[in-house]
Amino acid sequence: MIAPIGVAFAVGLLGWVYQALKPSPPKICGSANGPPVTSSRVKLNDGRHLAYREFGVPKEEAQCKIIMCHGYNSSKDMYLPASQEFIDELKLYIVLYDRAGYGESDPYPARSVKSEAFDIQELADKLHLGTKFYVIGCSMGASSVWSCLKYIPDRLLGASLVVPFVNYWWSSVPSALSLQTFRRLPQSYQRTYRIARYTPWLYHWWMTQKWFPTLGADGMFCDSDLEILKRLSGCLNHEQEKVTQQGKHESLNRDMLAILGAKWEFDPILDLSNPFPNNDGSVHLWSSSEDHVVPIELNRLIAEKHPWIQYHEVPDAGHLIIHDAENFEAIIRALLAR
Repeated sequence: MIAPIGVAFAVGLLGWVYQALKPSPPKICGSANGPPVTSSRVKLNDGRHLAYREFGVPKEEAQCKIIMCHGYNSSKDMYLPASQEFIDELKLYIVLYDRAGYGESDPYPARSVKSEAFDIQELADKLHLGTKFYVIGCSMGASSVWSCLKYIPDRLLGASLVVPFVNYWWSSVPSALSLQTFRRLPQSYQRTYRIARYTPWLYHWWMTQKWFPTLGADGMFCDSDLEILKRLSGCLNHEQEKVTQQGKHESLNRDMLAILGAKWEFDPILDLSNPFPNNDGSVHLWSSSEDHVVPIELNRLIAEKHPWIQYHEVPDAGHLIIHDAENFEAIIRALLAR
């Protein structure tokens, strides 16, 4: 009698483990059980769709065409503090898009840092933006810009990386510096990042379990960040409810796993060279002195190793500088300066 009970218990336990480790199927936009498609989208050559939002003057009238990449838990509907006067002065056209799995862009299980560059290139071609364009990436979205600098530098007029997220396991980062900055993170972040790195197959379970804290906002925003959040009533995205509507695993989890859970196809410190040797464009890296999310020391290291990157350090500011009007204008003007 004991043996059958034991077998049943073991089978039940294995079933529970399997279900706990296996993400739910995505709710793909436009499918029978998925959210509706409400945004403009382009169809990529592999059949996936990317949703996008155009911002600024009509692209036919634009003097500057910029593709902007949103960060973690954000989307193409991120708030941009640009006045109409500023847009008209520079004749700005900005296209923001939902990175794979976010918002209304189709999930992409094979998504990687490398694939981000080719999504951007196809988006530019489908929208007829011309042979060259500017790119801006914010926080985790800056990995897409690193990818553009590596794989499609010939398509760029300029690039900005705004408070770019870092990988603590890049081989080029001195281990002592990596460890020092990593240990400043809250314990919950340290555990989550380690799981993403060393046991990515556990990541879905980790982000759904209720026993231990994972990624929260407590302590991660400085005073200037909190002021921005207060000014925007805590809403950095116009339609935040749509960000993860196809499933948190397809958006948030795959984002983290692409950045931390897998080895990058290249090292931004070791494997990049100046894409503008003739000074016909520029690359900018923006850091903030009070950023609690991204360690400023690692971005200083990147800028030190690449003298062709123009490094900007904003004093008394945090991780949300892209949502501050003064800093946003400074980022755009620096990128477009000749």
